[in-house]
Amino acid sequence: MEAIHPKTHIGLVSLKVADFGRSLPFYTRNIGLKLLRQDGDTAVLGTAERPLLELIQQQNATPPGGTTGLYHFALLVPNRLELARTFKNLVETRTRFQGFSDHSVSEAIYLGDPDGNGIEIYRDRKRSEWPMENGRINMGTLPLDLDGLAGELTPQNAAWSGIHPGTVMGHIHLHVRNLDEAEDFYVNGLGFERIMRYGPSAGFVAAGGYHHHIGLNTWAGVGVPAAPPEMAGLRFYQILLPDEAALQAVAARMEGRNISYESTAAGLRVNDPSQNQILLEVSA
Repeated sequence: MEAIHPKTHIGLVSLKVADFGRSLPFYTRNIGLKLLRQDGDTAVLGTAERPLLELIQQQNATPPGGTTGLYHFALLVPNRLELARTFKNLVETRTRFQGFSDHSVSEAIYLGDPDGNGIEIYRDRKRSEWPMENGRINMGTLPLDLDGLAGELTPQNAAWSGIHPGTVMGHIHLHVRNLDEAEDFYVNGLGFERIMRYGPSAGFVAAGGYHHHIGLNTWAGVGVPAAPPEMAGLRFYQILLPDEAALQAVAARMEGRNISYESTAAGLRVNDPSQNQILLEVSA
């Protein structure tokens, strides 16, 4: 069967959090997202161009850990200057960092929100600069040149007015219970391309030749359970396809693999084998 449409990408990510009183200031002030709308215990954040994140307030939600679910969601900014501006704001708001990496295809900053949900903010290098090995993308993990990143800024270009409106949800990285099982679902069930393995415990899949739209790992443990309802973390994430024909092609592919899914008003709902919920929908 044909691969998933090359213009497929990740859309909205929905998270459970314990307290809007700490989460909303973090996402608007530290990360620089706009609060697009709020209705009771539901808030949607993003840029002027698109929603990126839905937060559901679930009071007394417990911190995530030891289960399948979110490892991190990844906000892709348009260029290195925007990554530098974002980094400067994170420093000035005294955000706690978890790491910095040069992945050869991208440069990335890692942090966590107040509930422990993982976040990556990154910029891509040009595709012509991506290292290849035997015709396949070869991502690495090297130290990020923070001095070089900060050197992008001058008094004339350093002003911060929130994360760039062209920011998109570049990818999502998930904890899964079994890597082979997860790869089989995303590659053979949905039609993504297998890009690479990172040792025995992580793999990356993508559409359209990207370095990865979905990362998969067993770093929380092999065979770990799905997260209980009371735990903060991932509710669902969107996979957006360009048109109805592309969506129906995925539906046919799932039917051919005997993968159960539900039809919704907006598209299809399916759980991966690790019970990470996915909404497959047509991009607006």
